[in-house]
Amino acid sequence: MDDNKVSALPTIVALRNFLEERIAQFSRPEFFSEDPIGIPKLFQRKEDIEIAGFLTALISWGTRKSILVSAHKLLDIMGYEPYRFILECRPDERKKALGFVHRTLRGEDLLFLLEALAMIYTQYGSLEAVFHKHLSRKGHVLDAISGVREEILLVPHLPRSRKHLANPAAGSHAKRILMFLRWMVRQDPYGIDFGLWRSISPDQLFCPLDVHSGRAARALGLLSRPQNDRRAVEELTSRLRCLCPTDPVRYDIALFHLGRPENSVLLAHAPLFPAADV
Repeated sequence: MDDNKVSALPTIVALRNFLEERIAQFSRPEFFSEDPIGIPKLFQRKEDIEIAGFLTALISWGTRKSILVSAHKLLDIMGYEPYRFILECRPDERKKALGFVHRTLRGEDLLFLLEALAMIYTQYGSLEAVFHKHLSRKGHVLDAISGVREEILLVPHLPRSRKHLANPAAGSHAKRILMFLRWMVRQDPYGIDFGLWRSISPDQLFCPLDVHSGRAARALGLLSRPQNDRRAVEELTSRLRCLCPTDPVRYDIALFHLGRPENSVLLAHAPLFPAADV
C-alpha cells in the first residue's frame, strides 16, 4: 500500500463510522413504515413478496404517498394474492389491470408486466431464478438486469411499455430494479431488507441512485460524475466497497436520508471520502 492510501485510511474510517451511525439513526420503523418496502412486507410467502416487491419497485417514482396509494391499487386488482393471481387468474380477471394508472405507467403496461410475470413463474418458478440465470451468464448485476429485461420483452407488448424496464446496457442507472434487488438480497439487523435470495451475494449488488442519494454521495466525495447514470452507479458503488467490501449497498438508506433537505446540517458536517488519494 502506498503512502497516499495509508494517509487516506483515517478519513475512510471516519466516513464509515459516520455512515454507520446514520444507518442506525434512520433504520427505525417510523422512517420506513411509509416507504415502498412496506408493500411487500404485507406478505409472508416468498413468491408474494417477490411479485409485490417487483411491481412496487417499478412504480416507485413520485411521492412516497402516491406510490403507496398506487401499490395498494395494484394489490387490490390482484385480490391481495399476487402469486395466485399471476398463475391462476382468468383472462377477464387480468383485464382489471387495464384501469390502472400511475404517472406514465398505464393499464396496458401493467397487463404486459403481469403476463411477463406469469411467463417467468411458469418457466422458472421465481424471480430469483431468472435473475440468477442471467447473473451466471453475464457475471455482473447491471448486465443481468439488461438480460432479464430482454427476456421479459419476449412477451408481446406495446412499444410504450419498454420504457418502464430499465436498461443498464443503454446507460440507465436502473434505480428501481437495484432497489428491488437490495430488498431481496440483503439481510440486515434492522429488519428492513428481506434477505430472501441466497443465489446472489450482497457484494455483487450496486447502490440505487436517485436525487437524494446522489446529492449526498457528491457532497461526501463518494461520487464525482454529475449525471445519474450507469457509470455513476458503478463509481459510487466502487467507493462504497472501500467502506464495506462485503455489503456496499448497506449505505443506501444513509445516503438517501442524508440527501433529503431536512438533513442538510448533518451532511454539511460529515467527513469526506478521499477520492483523489484512493
